[in-house]
Amino acid sequence: MLEDKSPQRTSLGQLGEFQLIEHLTKHFQINQPSTQFGIGDDAAVLDFGTQKTVISTDLLIEGVHFDLAYMPLKHLGYKAVAVNVSDICAMNATPTQITVSIAVSNRFPLEALEELYAGITLASKTFKVDVVGGDTTSSQKGLILSITAIGTAKEEDIVYRNGAKPNDLIVVTGDIGSAYMGLQVLEREKQVFLVNPNNQPDLEPYTYLVERQLKPEARTDIKELLEKLEVKPTSMIDISDGLSSELLHICKASNVGCDLYEEKLPVDPQFISTCEEFNIDGTTLAINGGEDYELLFTINLEDFDKIKGNPNFTVIGHIIPQENGCHLVTRAHTKIPLKARGWNALEE
Repeated sequence: MLEDKSPQRTSLGQLGEFQLIEHLTKHFQINQPSTQFGIGDDAAVLDFGTQKTVISTDLLIEGVHFDLAYMPLKHLGYKAVAVNVSDICAMNATPTQITVSIAVSNRFPLEALEELYAGITLASKTFKVDVVGGDTTSSQKGLILSITAIGTAKEEDIVYRNGAKPNDLIVVTGDIGSAYMGLQVLEREKQVFLVNPNNQPDLEPYTYLVERQLKPEARTDIKELLEKLEVKPTSMIDISDGLSSELLHICKASNVGCDLYEEKLPVDPQFISTCEEFNIDGTTLAINGGEDYELLFTINLEDFDKIKGNPNFTVIGHIIPQENGCHLVTRAHTKIPLKARGWNALEE
C-alpha cells in the first residue's frame, strides 16, 4: 500500500552499531535543564533536585502492535514516543526524557531507520522530551521498538490508580473509539489492496480516524490545565487498552465500583458515521477499542463546577461502593456488568 520512493539503500552493515547510533541521534537536542548528560556515555545523568522521578517503559513489536503495510515508519516513530509519554501524563507528571532501543532485521536499510528516527525526533520536539540513550541490536522477527519514558512531579501532585472514592465523578479527556475505528478502516483497505494492488485506498472520508490510529497525541496539556482549574484527580490512567479495561483497573486498585453512562460517552461524528457504514455497535467500540491515549480520571464531586463546560473534559459516570459492582448504564437505563474486553497482546 505504501510505496518506497527512495531508490537509495544503504546497508546498516556499512556503518556498524556505534556509527549507526551517532548517525541516527545527531539531530537530538537538549531541551530540559534536568538533563546533565545525554547520549554518549554508559548512562544518562539527570538532576531533578526536589522533584520525584516517574519512569515507564513500553514495547512495540512488528506484527503484534503495528503493521508496516499501512503504518509509515515516521508515524511509527512518533507514535512510539507518544504512547510512552502518555503513561507519564497518566501519573499527573511532566515528561522530560526518553530512551529508545530498537531491534531490526537486515531487510531494513539505513533510509528506513532514518524515517523512523525522524518521527522520534519530531515527537521529542513536540512533547519537549530529551532522547538520552538507548540500544540497537539485530532481530530475526522484523522490527522491535522499546522506549522508556521519564518524567518529574512533586510528590503531592502525583496521581495513582488507587485513589478513587464513592461519589467521585468519572471524567475522560477528548473523544474515544476513533483510534480503533481507524484501525478497522486501515485493515479493510489492506485487504482490498491485497486482492487488487492497483486499487489505491481512498482514506479521505476517514482522515480523523486514521490520524488517531497512526499519529496519536499524548495529553501533555492536561496537567497544566487541571492545575489552573485547581483540580487534582483522585485517580488517573491513560486509555491504551480500552475505556472499560482502564476503568476496571481504577476500580480494582481503589476497591470501588462504578456506573458508566452510555449516553455520556464522547465520540466524534466521523466515528459514528463509520460505525454505521461498518454495521458495528458504536458503544461496544467506544468502550473497548483502545489506543485513544486520552486520560481517564476521577475527581471529587465538589470539583464538578470547576470543569463543567470545559471542552477538554466529559463526565461519563460516577464511582460507587465496591459491593454494588461495575456497570454500563445503557440509554434505556438498564445496567449491564462492565467487562474488560479491551485489547490483549498475549491472546492468540
